[in-house]
Amino acid sequence: MIWLCFTLVLSFTSVISDQNIDSSHIRVFPGKDQSVAGVFQVSDLNYLNQPQYSYNASDARSLCLSFGVNIASKAQVQEALTRGLETCRYGWIDEHLAVVPRVKAIPNCGQNKTGLVTWRVDVTKKLDVFCFNESEATTQLKDATTDSPSDRTDFSGQTQSSSRAASSSPTSHSTSSSSTPTIDYRAEPAPFVGGSQSSAGAKAILITSTCGLFLIAIIILAFIKLRRSRAVSTDIKQAEEYIQTVEWTSEEKTEEAAQEDERMEDERIEVEENAS
Repeated sequence: MIWLCFTLVLSFTSVISDQNIDSSHIRVFPGKDQSVAGVFQVSDLNYLNQPQYSYNASDARSLCLSFGVNIASKAQVQEALTRGLETCRYGWIDEHLAVVPRVKAIPNCGQNKTGLVTWRVDVTKKLDVFCFNESEATTQLKDATTDSPSDRTDFSGQTQSSSRAASSSPTSHSTSSSSTPTIDYRAEPAPFVGGSQSSAGAKAILITSTCGLFLIAIIILAFIKLRRSRAVSTDIKQAEEYIQTVEWTSEEKTEEAAQEDERMEDERIEVEENAS
């Protein structure tokens, strides 16, 4: 039981350590607390502080969860595209597809296509990841209902008319997995620090504390059980010693009684011999 709990502690520790991400090596695009419709792209930074593809499909999902958010779905990235999100780097989404949202067609980005350009590639391929913050998406939706359409511009610097034109173009699918995604250096590195990450940290602390208390309770119960077993063992040993002592005493009394009978018999015979 103790070993089981110890294993659980190690498991939780590994999970928690995965959540402690070095934000200095991560770029969040568009930037801190600047997601578009709740969607933001996360890239890894190399030693030159430049983005590099580093996450396979599984790593990408875990990375978003470590921020306290979920990996974005295709529909969510599509919605962000209609609101002006545009990148030049492929990122994983929930459907195990790599996508790049494009408002304008550029030869070295998204195969010179517009819309949500998809790339069906092996899940071990290392790319970026699109994450989705539901709370930010809800807040932005509320703000959008109160702002006038003329005051709103998309993130890529285009007006709402540009975004509508981009959203009206059909979604294009990549037919060649050999195309190499290009790199966009337009955004500055921005560590993602927000309420969701704090919530993830709080959950990690809660899990650790709960498991620690559980481990302490197991140790205390094991100690009590061990003491009880020792006490029972001592009682049994004392009872056995008592029984053995009683048996020895009984044997000694029996031997003494036999010797007394033999002595009296000898005296009787001696008296009879003297009388005759």
